[in-house]
Amino acid sequence: MSRRFFEDVAPAEEVTPLAKVPSNVALFRFSAATWNAHRIHYDEAYARSEGQPGVVVQGYLFGAYLAQMLQAWAGEGAQLRRLTYSNRRPAFAGDALTCRGRVSAKREEAGTGMVDLEVWVENAAGEVCTPGTATLVFPRRA
Repeated sequence: MSRRFFEDVAPAEEVTPLAKVPSNVALFRFSAATWNAHRIHYDEAYARSEGQPGVVVQGYLFGAYLAQMLQAWAGEGAQLRRLTYSNRRPAFAGDALTCRGRVSAKREEAGTGMVDLEVWVENAAGEVCTPGTATLVFPRRA
């Protein structure tokens, strides 16, 4: 993993996108790991009986994808200070999802380099499933 510094981050910079296609197996495993027993997240027949077109991606998985994207972009030494998001549109097993982000502000707080970002997960049609915001703390160049 590369290392980025506060001085290298530019206002309005785009975050390197992260593409994901969650499978039924991945959704089952995430449900098991998070103790989410709602069957719409791992039982396709049940999800369909509830009117869904397939197994539903968990809301917390959107957040995990966003955190993964941010950490990969920020690099070693950066810390995710805050991540907020709101699930607005469902996604299903097999959907092509893309996590995206953009720097909205750079600021200093008590001598610490803080970077605020707009983040979101969108589906293949470009519809935003999960908008949010994040704050990263970056190390400074010595």
